[in-house]
Amino acid sequence: MAFGKGTRIILSLLLAAGWASVLVWNFVHDGKARAQNRNYRNRRVLMGTFWEVTSPDKKAAKIVFDEAGRIERLLSKYIPQSEVARLNRRGKLRVSAETFFIIGKSKEFWRASGGAFDISVAPLADLWGFTDMHGKIPQEASIKKTLGITGSDKILLHENDNVVEFKLKGMKIDLGAIAKGYAIDLAAEKLRREGIKDCLINAGGQIYAMGDNSGSPWKIAIRNPRGKEFAGALELKNKSVATSGDYEQFFLEDGKRYCHIIDPRSGYPVNSGIASVTVVENSALNADALSTAVFVLGEDGGKILKDKFPDSEFYIKQAGKE
Repeated sequence: MAFGKGTRIILSLLLAAGWASVLVWNFVHDGKARAQNRNYRNRRVLMGTFWEVTSPDKKAAKIVFDEAGRIERLLSKYIPQSEVARLNRRGKLRVSAETFFIIGKSKEFWRASGGAFDISVAPLADLWGFTDMHGKIPQEASIKKTLGITGSDKILLHENDNVVEFKLKGMKIDLGAIAKGYAIDLAAEKLRREGIKDCLINAGGQIYAMGDNSGSPWKIAIRNPRGKEFAGALELKNKSVATSGDYEQFFLEDGKRYCHIIDPRSGYPVNSGIASVTVVENSALNADALSTAVFVLGEDGGKILKDKFPDSEFYIKQAGKE
């Protein structure tokens, strides 16, 4: 790694990131603690992180894991034969209806956020070393050059044949800020079709709470991004919660934190004064995308998105000193 004197690299593995930010309480309270609920709990690594499924129905985990694995094979930029990886190599590809849909939804969030949410930042993530987990500060000239091949307005969608086309050579997309939420929504839909009413899906810290936990809401504790204590707790039923923050993947150089979420407008890691944003939404896809968009925009920009998505709840934690 090319780091100068006094530089300290801290790139926490994505596998662990979500589990540091969210704790699921599987106890119910009625004035006194009762015995732990008898749920089946299964864990698997998918989409670059741990997925954990908790449900009284033992069939739930397989349904969720199968659906998440299927979406990962479509949308992961790290799987060479995925549709996203092939699109990134070729610049133009006829894709499945699902891939076409999620890219279209991503463009909708790009417009709603004034460009703060942008799946075309993949070349910038490469440039800053976040793709290969070797963070580095690039030259300003390289950042400006790379900005020239970003922008979701340069992603063309041909609806008559589901073809996605990049306007410029070298463009790439990364659906990491929306794909998990999409996979969770699809998995929850399949669970309902199978008659499963109660299930908690935890995908690396992004939660979907279906139904309840033995008659009580699912209880979720949100950890403080700058400490071991909890920043708050939520009770959820048929809701999703997603958190974006500067503590999941980052490096420090000369005391300054550079997080893995890139501001697509500047080409630099986000410096919005926010340590984390937690969004509660009916849709896991919306929660996933909005948490990133608000983190990029900052608190004032988040108020604008709140007006556009009035059913969403935003919990913002300001950044402090290192």
